[in-house]
Amino acid sequence: MSKRVLIVDDDPAQRRILEETIKRFGFETKTCGSGEQALQILESQDRDPIALVLLDLVMPGVDGMAVLDRVGHVQGMPPIIVQTAHGSIETAINAMRRGAVDFVVKPASPERLEVSIKSALKIEALAGEINRIKKKVEGTLTFGDLVMRGEAMKRVISLGKRAAASNIPVLIEGESGVGKELIARAIQGESDRAGRPFITVNCGAIPENLVESILFGHEKGSFTGAVDKRIGKFQEADGGTLFLDEVGELPLDAQVKLLRALQEGEIDPVGSKKPVKVNFRLISATNRDMIQLVKDGKFREDLYYRLNVFPIFVPPLRERIEDVPELARHFAARFAAEEGKRVVTISERAMALLQAYSWPGNVRQLENTIFRAVVLADGPELTVAEFPQIAAHVDGFDAEIPAAPATVQKQPAYTGPALIGAESTVPHTVEMKSSASGSSLGIQAVAEDGEIRSLEAIEADMIRLALGRYRGHMTEVAKRLNIGRSTLYRKMQEYGLEPRPN
Repeated sequence: MSKRVLIVDDDPAQRRILEETIKRFGFETKTCGSGEQALQILESQDRDPIALVLLDLVMPGVDGMAVLDRVGHVQGMPPIIVQTAHGSIETAINAMRRGAVDFVVKPASPERLEVSIKSALKIEALAGEINRIKKKVEGTLTFGDLVMRGEAMKRVISLGKRAAASNIPVLIEGESGVGKELIARAIQGESDRAGRPFITVNCGAIPENLVESILFGHEKGSFTGAVDKRIGKFQEADGGTLFLDEVGELPLDAQVKLLRALQEGEIDPVGSKKPVKVNFRLISATNRDMIQLVKDGKFREDLYYRLNVFPIFVPPLRERIEDVPELARHFAARFAAEEGKRVVTISERAMALLQAYSWPGNVRQLENTIFRAVVLADGPELTVAEFPQIAAHVDGFDAEIPAAPATVQKQPAYTGPALIGAESTVPHTVEMKSSASGSSLGIQAVAEDGEIRSLEAIEADMIRLALGRYRGHMTEVAKRLNIGRSTLYRKMQEYGLEPRPN
């Protein structure tokens, strides 16, 4: 779904012109003819779909300045661009002070309007990302800060908010990469422990012989190498939240101690003579089938039921495809800023491609895919050409991959001196018959001036030919050319062969 722009102007003709212009930029529109109507929309629950406001300053009744005074500095409001036929420095300064992000003078050219809208949305996305990072560090991230608006996530958010209202142990289940840690952080951010420590432990990444020491701490001299006293993760989380990621990977010995910590609210550091009281909120996460682990004797049944008091299942991205556009735009804005790129939008066809893919790696895979696309992009828009690996797996998008050059015309024979060990006629093309149509594809060996082409030029054509024949499937292309994938990407970059739409 495209972002929606609210157009506020008392002139019906001007509204229609702006509406058609903005639709050509790829946005949806909503219009109203007065400041009163604009305030009703922005202050109602229906303001969520509004991504930006284009506001006329001079209107009867409640004018643009009055609208800015009411909502210009309200948190959560979309960015506002003001426009007026009476442009002056003083007017612009007053509008900016009241919360506008930009100022255009009527009649604004479509180019100026497009730059203003896309820049405002990019700045808004970056501001939101900075705010999320800040809240994440401070332990105050909430569900309202997360990029998840689809129907499939409404139950997750509802359960998360209920869990935040109590100190109940939570078990978050879901495939790898769906965002389980963010859900855990949002639960803390909406609880009375907001702003307190949020300690994350990846149970699958701890060496088995160090699990007890890392989780529960140890006393100086309690074992070989324990030269200092160490505070464990449970004590670090005192007063806050302990997040045990991949809890199913915990060894059985540590599971016994974890069960005691949950039941008694105290831990036994390695080598300590007395237990230590701890006050923590436990949130666990797993991508494993915990019931099966219990049946296999790899996880204690009593501990499982202590952890699984309040289960929350996070659906995979393929079951909430409606979240893909907003997530993709969010990642694109973030990586464009980090990489110094001028990417401001994603084409409709590219977005359709992203929504047609199944995303086995979930949100993490989408994030990395957008990162790569931003790095590859040369222009302000991400197109299907920036997603060759995704296009290769979705029917109907392979046409975007440039086809290999066809040279079927007859070439004149080589008339130079004979070569030792070679025929007197040098072929001008390397021919290849297509099994599908019987047509002839070729790579030109001799240039128009009769000179032999360079190996680099021929190699570039070979790569282009392979890209077209194997529909941009990089693994297959590299295999058939007998080179490594990294070498293939490097050569494509050197020869300017990143696929582009025809």
